[in-house]
Amino acid sequence: ATLLPSTRVLLKRREVAEVERELQSQRQEFQQRMQRLAQRRQQLARRQEQHRDAVLRFESFLKAVAARRERALRREDEERARAAAERAEAARLQRELEQLQQHRERLARRLRSLRPFGDYLRDVLARMGQFQDVPAMLVHFGVLMGVRAALAREAEAEQELLAQGRAQLQRHRQDISTQLLGTRNELARLHARLEAARQEVLHWESCWTHIQSTAIQKTLLLGEIKLAVLNLFQQTTAQLRIPTDTAQDTKAQLDMV
Repeated sequence: ATLLPSTRVLLKRREVAEVERELQSQRQEFQQRMQRLAQRRQQLARRQEQHRDAVLRFESFLKAVAARRERALRREDEERARAAAERAEAARLQRELEQLQQHRERLARRLRSLRPFGDYLRDVLARMGQFQDVPAMLVHFGVLMGVRAALAREAEAEQELLAQGRAQLQRHRQDISTQLLGTRNELARLHARLEAARQEVLHWESCWTHIQSTAIQKTLLLGEIKLAVLNLFQQTTAQLRIPTDTAQDTKAQLDMV
């Protein structure tokens, strides 16, 4: 049968209403699911936060335990080091005590060995009668020993000054001896130079005498030659009857002859 348009519209509206109701139901269910999911997320976030807090508290606890353990170990090491130091100090004090006891025993033995000297000093004090007690007498003798030591130091200083003076005098003598030796050497060298100069003067005087003698001999020989040439020239001019005033020097006379 054919439905009327109005009936179809009603049917469509009914279908649309059913679809809308179903969609609304699905929306509500989806919203409920989203709410439950959001609640679960919140719960999960709270659980994660709680877990994170628990982890942080546990880590803090572990750190605190480690710090306490480290402090305990440090205190134990310090106590051990302190105990070792105390044992070492006790051992050192024990050694010092033993050394002091040994020193005390040595002093006691020395005191016993010096007791006769004490008796001797008291005997000397009684015999001298100048001092009130032994310490005063020892002070007096100490002063005397100090004066003696000072005099000894002064004497030693004077001896040292004397030795320095002797050494300086010896050096001065050596310097003078060295200077005299140098002067003597210089005089010997100058004397040798003077003697050499004298020998050279004698040599040149001998040479000069020889030169003068040779010059005189040559002058005499030249005079004799001139005289012989003149005689020969005069004889020649006399024989040849040549005037004698034609040649005045010896060379011209010799040429004419």
